[in-house]
Amino acid sequence: MKFFIDTANLDSIREANELGVLDGVTTNPSLMAKEGISGEENCKAHYLKICDMVEGDISAEVMSTDLEGMLREGRDLAALHHNIVVKVPATEAGIKAVRQFSKEGIRTNCTLIFNLGQALLAAKAGATYVSPFVGRIDDISGDGMGLIRQIVEVFRYYGFETEVLAASIRHTRHVIECLEAGADVATCPLSAIKGLLKHPLTDNGLAAFLADQKRVADAQKK
Repeated sequence: MKFFIDTANLDSIREANELGVLDGVTTNPSLMAKEGISGEENCKAHYLKICDMVEGDISAEVMSTDLEGMLREGRDLAALHHNIVVKVPATEAGIKAVRQFSKEGIRTNCTLIFNLGQALLAAKAGATYVSPFVGRIDDISGDGMGLIRQIVEVFRYYGFETEVLAASIRHTRHVIECLEAGADVATCPLSAIKGLLKHPLTDNGLAAFLADQKRVADAQKK
């Protein structure tokens, strides 16, 4: 399973990349706004900064809701860098845009997926990725991880090449469940990735090793 970091914060992206396990980055207008970035040209400049840092797929989202606007923005984004994947919403216009981009050889990430039907239409239109939102489904007492399993099973059964990119990951347990569900990608905050390293037995074991080493060294000094 590939790890993407879901942020527009350059420091977080740099730190995740330095771990040596980062495969890509996803962003959206809300994450850009969180970093104080707005406007088409400012967003493009920021995407280029991310592309300079990470060798992997970078999802850059269109802000238009109509087909012509999506196509214009998507083409501009794809032309910025070969790592850019154009992110479009799972709406009627979005599915049409995915189909057209697929014909033009532009890779896409169909986002805001909340049911199997949306994922199916995106895959049939030629999406490179579909992004089901695990956490947001859980927020309304749904089963976000159940949707991931469902999409993975259907895509494998019918031979779709579209990758399942689990999004709206809230914590480390979600990451483990994505692995178990067979997701191709999990995009998550830095804290969820680093949380995979945490285990009290690791900390206790390391402390014991260091204490034993110190005890022997102290004995040798006497």
